[in-house]
This record gives sequence, structure tokens and C-alpha cells, in this order.
Amino acid sequence: MTHVPDTLLERLLEARKKHHLPSQVRPLAQAFAPQLLGVLFPHFAASVVCSEDAVTEDVIELGESLARLERSIATLHETMPEKLVERFLAALPEVHARLEEDARAIFDGDPAARSIDEVILTYPGFYALALYRLAHALHRLGLPLLPRLLTEHAHEKTGIDIHPAATIGRRFCIDHGTGIVIGETCVIGDDVKLYQGVTLGAVTVEKALADKKRHPTLEDGVIIYAGATILGGGTVVGKNSIVAGNAFLTVSVPPNSIVSRRSEVRPRSTTATLEELDWVI
Repeated sequence: MTHVPDTLLERLLEARKKHHLPSQVRPLAQAFAPQLLGVLFPHFAASVVCSEDAVTEDVIELGESLARLERSIATLHETMPEKLVERFLAALPEVHARLEEDARAIFDGDPAARSIDEVILTYPGFYALALYRLAHALHRLGLPLLPRLLTEHAHEKTGIDIHPAATIGRRFCIDHGTGIVIGETCVIGDDVKLYQGVTLGAVTVEKALADKKRHPTLEDGVIIYAGATILGGGTVVGKNSIVAGNAFLTVSVPPNSIVSRRSEVRPRSTTATLEELDWVI
């Protein structure tokens, strides 16, 4: 029989006492993610019955799952949001409407997409964005921990890392997506498009800046191509600008600009051709 050293036993027991977390939280969250998506989009459901009674039952079961998660998380926190389940269910129609807009934007923005159903079923960008929007709704209601568990579940499955506290506008399009990082205090406007490998991060990661805006702002209509890095809470990419692939940006740029890989900023011409841009796709 293997002997367990006393020093190891003492350390592990102390760690478990200090960091006690109900063992069911993570598996409940991992089961909750596909359940959420399956209620909103039949594409993700194990089985679909198209009747009012069936939909009602699915929503009730979803609420019960959220209530179980809420009770588990409550053991770690002194205060929890009031009427969480009711308020979350009330927020779902708007979340669903925004996700339908996102799916359409991804379809319209990708010549390879053959249908919106294909986008919903197969595109990692849509999957990550769907769980982000649901997690963001829970974050806004004040629920701790679960929003991060949901977005980390999406991160594990897709390679796309979106903090649930980030603010993302309507008709957001992620193409390919792998390696995208969107930080906690990012503000992203409407009709923005990101390609794979984009980082929207902070210049510094000092803990003292936790309550400050550390991540960039992308205004409406911005396109960020593959591998670009944009850093800093004061960095604003102006409306309808393009940031080319592999660009590294830590300063703001005015609306209607093109940022090249050499971080040059020049006016964006409405007649720009593909050859004039630094595309990296």
C-alpha cells in the first residue's frame, strides 16, 4: 500500500478546507450550456417537439437547472441577485433576437456560408458568441462565477475567449475565430467583424487596475483582420476603420482609417481595392 507523506496530507487537507467548492458546480455548468442553447435554438437540442406544452416544459426545466446552479454558487457568496431565474428568463427574448442578428451577420459576411442554419450548427464563432451573450445577461443580473464558467466552456470548445463582462453591440461577426481574445472592459459597437487570432487586450495587467477600463473600444463598422493586436483602455478604433492582419496598435485612430501591419494610419478611401490593403486571411 502506498504511504502518503504526512506533510502532503496536511497541505491537501488545508487546501480543500480553504478552497471548498461544491463538486457539482462545474458539471452542472457544463450541462447547463448546451441546455441553454438547445432551448433557444433547436439545432442544439437532443430532441425537438414543436408544441406550446413542450416549449413550456423546456423553459421550466431550464429555470430549474439555473436555480440548482444558483444554490450551489450561493454557498460561496454572501449576497446573490434576487429573483434571478425570473429575470433571466425575461431577458432571453432580447438575447435570442440579438443572436439571430449575429447569425445573419456571419452568414452575410462569409461567402463560404451556405445558410444561416449552417452558421448556427457549425460555426465556432456563433457558438462562442451565443454563450457570451447568455453569460453577459447573467453577469448583468449580478450572478457571480457562472458567467465565467459558461464563457470558459465556449473557450475550451472553440478557442475563442470572450470575457462575459465585455460589451458587444449588434450584428457581431466572428469569422474562423480560433485564438480571438476579447477582454473584460472591451466596448465593441454594432456591425463589427473580427477574424482569427485577434487580441483585444490590456497594455498592463497590474491588479491595481482591476476596476479601470483596460481594453480597447471598437466603434461601429470596424473590421479587424487576422492576427491583429489592439491594446489599452484608451485605445479607440474609429468608426468604419480597418485594421489589417498582424497590425499592433496601442494608439487611437480616427474614423474611416486603415491601419497597416506597420501601424501606419492613412485615410480610408471609399474606392480602396484589395491590393491597397494588407490582407492576411
